[in-house]
Amino acid sequence: MLVTSKAILEASLRAYKEDRPFGVGAYNVNNMEQMQGIITAAQETKSPVIVQVSRGALKYAQDKYLINIINAAVELAPEIPIAIHLDHGNNMEAIKRAIDLGFTSVMIDGSLLEDGKTPSDYEYNVRVTSEVVKYAHDRGVSVEGELGTLGGIEDGVGSGKTQLTDPDQAVEFVERTGVDALAISIGTSHGAYKFKGEPKIAFEIVEKTRQLLPDTYLVSHGSSSVPEEHIALINQYGGKMEAAKGVPLEALKKAITLGINKINVDTDIRLAATGAVRKFLAENPEAFDPRAYLKASRAAIAAEIKKRMEAFGTAGQTAAVPQWGLEEMKEFYKKN
Repeated sequence: MLVTSKAILEASLRAYKEDRPFGVGAYNVNNMEQMQGIITAAQETKSPVIVQVSRGALKYAQDKYLINIINAAVELAPEIPIAIHLDHGNNMEAIKRAIDLGFTSVMIDGSLLEDGKTPSDYEYNVRVTSEVVKYAHDRGVSVEGELGTLGGIEDGVGSGKTQLTDPDQAVEFVERTGVDALAISIGTSHGAYKFKGEPKIAFEIVEKTRQLLPDTYLVSHGSSSVPEEHIALINQYGGKMEAAKGVPLEALKKAITLGINKINVDTDIRLAATGAVRKFLAENPEAFDPRAYLKASRAAIAAEIKKRMEAFGTAGQTAAVPQWGLEEMKEFYKKN
């Protein structure tokens, strides 16, 4: 069932207000095996899911290939609420292309300039985000904005510098732009090398922002956990990722209890896939059929995402999601 991200995140926000919080993972997809792994996990756990696509993924796979792979999953899993989300859109051209392709949700990252690397100023962020909100809402599409910047660089996106979100400024930003969801900077980071020492997450920013914005969906980017078992497996079979470190799963679970609704996960999927492929090829040196090692990759992806869905509390929540597709949301935005 194709829905907007607003529908899925509304279920999360309602649960938070009823003191039974759960978060929803937004999982990046670049190819068929990743998409199959995501949907397998969603079906096994009965979880709604936000399928996230970066500009890098659209370039790698060619957008027509990728959107048709995702739509195949929607068709084959009609019982699962699925939103198709553009991750880190950098300008109106990228937003329009995604909406034309059938995305039900878009992110405009006005915290950075169009190059996806240079931090912008606040007024620039407000202006470009407001333009996207008007365009997308007229077409029933949900919009996520970002205030503050994350450390690290992944898929060519990121300034490499952290600027934590000011909760008071977040209130003004939401009021001026009309975004449905807001990505806040709380100390997480893009990529597999998030922290040099102990992870430090600014939970107080989550708590205060949630108090000040009770009806806005809050998003945590750069939230892969970089599981030690995947790093160990990769290194065992020839990899060199000794310093990799992510956001502890317990920290993400705490953030959910404080009001985070959407949690972006990409690196963990890549690590699971890479470890499985390295292991398979090392143990089967005669193998040359991509279907064999990609099957192992697909199974590892599904297992990793299943762990996330269970840890975030998403499992069993499909019935909680309202059936808000693009047509329903067009009418909603007209009246609001």
